[in-house]
Amino acid sequence: MADGLSGHDTPDELDALIGSADLDGLVRLVGTRTSTRDWAGLLDLRDRARLAVAAGQQLWPAAALAEFRLALLAPVYWAARVLDEDSGHFSIGPLTEVVAQDHTWDELSRLLVLDPRAGFIAHERVLRGEMIDTEDLPDVLGLPYELQPWEPEYALAHYTEQLATFESPPRPDRGAPLDHHHDDSVLVDDPDVVLAVRQLVEPWTAESNGRAEIVCVEGTVQDAVAALDPPAALLTEITCGTALQWLAWAGASGGAFGRRRGAALGRFGAWWLVAALGGATEEWPLSPHGIGELAEELEWYWWDDNEPVHGWQLQLAIESPMEGLAWAIRASDSHVE
Repeated sequence: MADGLSGHDTPDELDALIGSADLDGLVRLVGTRTSTRDWAGLLDLRDRARLAVAAGQQLWPAAALAEFRLALLAPVYWAARVLDEDSGHFSIGPLTEVVAQDHTWDELSRLLVLDPRAGFIAHERVLRGEMIDTEDLPDVLGLPYELQPWEPEYALAHYTEQLATFESPPRPDRGAPLDHHHDDSVLVDDPDVVLAVRQLVEPWTAESNGRAEIVCVEGTVQDAVAALDPPAALLTEITCGTALQWLAWAGASGGAFGRRRGAALGRFGAWWLVAALGGATEEWPLSPHGIGELAEELEWYWWDDNEPVHGWQLQLAIESPMEGLAWAIRASDSHVE
């Protein structure tokens, strides 16, 4: 069978499985049609299962698995056919990210309507190092369709047929203990930064067990971290690139139980937070050079409370020497409530 072009293997079996709402049987059939490269049959299974879901049958796991396998493993002609707005709602990751892992934009762009969904796929390919012809592409995020010289190599998802891994960036070395606690730090109301951080980790807090705390103070990063009142704290200065890696990873992640949003949105969340720290969200979209300048004018730190690491953590402190302000972020999520 050549890439599924010879048709379905067992239409009678599919009819019976759909009719009896046999989810286990359908999942096994997804595996069979994947292993035999029967992409046409796998797409038909997806379509039939999705119709059954609309009729009230609980067959969405089979539909989700079929379209995930198509987006990840099938030749581009078949992969492109599951990239509609009704697909991917229950997938382990957004199909715009899944399909971008091993299919090039040059291949995909010939088969896609150049709509916002295509724009997300193009951004995912940018993060994987592909040069994109932006002609006719919509501006879906206010980000350039190319990596900037000041950007780091972002942490990306890795999908396989059976599982997916969403590794965090390398954790910074633990630094020096916080040298003082200021009880008289002046807290500053900074709703733009608070909102940007909360939006960044929203799947952790709204869809899972996570929590997020953000403070802004007049003073230094030591003052900002102390304002969160940790029992102990270690502080490590990091580069702007390392901070962006962590912000983008958090923004892409679904945490323990939330829905993953993908690397393209993670990158956007990191850029948006930089704009908020620079007081420039009302000027969005900023030039890439402008965002880079804002990011590099800030001093970035990783901090932790010297405890074992569990689950998902984002603990950054940022100082703006020119403004005399500092911020501390503590966000976390885990499988344990």
